[in-house]
Amino acid sequence: MNRRNFLHTNAALGWGVLNWHKPSQPATENVRLYWAKLLYKIAEPVLKNLSQHTLVKNWKVEFSPTWDNRNAKVAYLEAFGRTIVGVAPWLALPDDDTEEGTLRKKLKQYALKSIENSVNPDSPDYMLWRKEGQTLVDAAFLAQAFLKAPDALWKPLDTVTQKRVIEEFTLLRRVVPPNNNWVLFAAIVEAFLLSIGENADRYRIEFGVRKIEEWYVGDGWFKDGEVFHIDYYNSFVIQPMLVDVLQTWLEVNKRQSPSGNHQVLQDRYTKAVKRMQRHADFLERLISPEGTFPAFGRSITYRVAAFQSLTHAALIHQLPENVTPSQARCVLTAVIKRMFSQEGVFDQEGWLTLGFAGHQPTIADSYSNSGSMYLTTLGFLPLGLPASDPFWSDTDAEWTQKKAWSGKPFKKDGAVNY
Repeated sequence: MNRRNFLHTNAALGWGVLNWHKPSQPATENVRLYWAKLLYKIAEPVLKNLSQHTLVKNWKVEFSPTWDNRNAKVAYLEAFGRTIVGVAPWLALPDDDTEEGTLRKKLKQYALKSIENSVNPDSPDYMLWRKEGQTLVDAAFLAQAFLKAPDALWKPLDTVTQKRVIEEFTLLRRVVPPNNNWVLFAAIVEAFLLSIGENADRYRIEFGVRKIEEWYVGDGWFKDGEVFHIDYYNSFVIQPMLVDVLQTWLEVNKRQSPSGNHQVLQDRYTKAVKRMQRHADFLERLISPEGTFPAFGRSITYRVAAFQSLTHAALIHQLPENVTPSQARCVLTAVIKRMFSQEGVFDQEGWLTLGFAGHQPTIADSYSNSGSMYLTTLGFLPLGLPASDPFWSDTDAEWTQKKAWSGKPFKKDGAVNY
């Protein structure tokens, strides 16, 4: 790691200079704190304001120049659902008295109160649950957050709040998902309901999973509907959400029928993980020696959410064979630093802006607002691993393109057939 760049990045973000590690401490310790502070910086404006009933009051939402004129209030649930799904694994860690632990505990308190206020009809920040199909998308991210951190985010909620969440999720059956990745949004909402013993619509789960499986085109890539798109939606949504739905479905079936035969569902889950691993391998190879990656396809303004297949694989200890945990840490750190050190990523009040490497509103899609940008939290999923995990504790390692472009041996790529 380059100490000068590390300190410059933190200064640019307005945090001051972190205390540099002592010789006896691993260099990765401060990398983790950098990740934690940056994730807190991204999430805090959304969750703090929502927890205090001031999200609508204090946040001036930025809309795409080509905004499609749907109800503008969808922005608030977008920001909330997309923030909480990325921070959920981190919030699931046990409390501690470290600097990171203090930030995490504060954010968890904000998150729990935010959930309560988001479904409270008497709150000025009550979300737009019962209008617009877009609600299904961001309710799905909230459901995914509950699945990632049930003990931290679901079980501590009071009974009234839990009932309100269940009611809002159940009413989402009014939304018929279009024939694309949205079928997974319907599936994961029902998978969460299934996981807590509610009367889930199992057809929406099976239909969503089956359609995605039908759209597999090979070598770690799915179509997003009937037509194949070259973009990052395999990572934004498809691969990690498919794995989460199948994992939940499998766990519930095993719990409900311990002696039953679960092999077919187990095989579907195993295959989904292998395909995500292959896709994660592609993503790691897309990052240049300088920590940049190609900006192509829809929703490129979601920034480092483009690497969710890689971060999710790291979180569940299913990285590709060719990518070590420390290699994943180093390559992700390189791209996170490169992206979030750019001027204009945050506005003057600390909210995320429309853009990729800075404030670039003209590249925003017609369905995007500044709330949409908070999907970038999915690039930080490995913070859900404890500091002792090899992802954080192993010695720094070079990534594929860094080795390739410096004349060093690197793993030859080749297609897979699962």
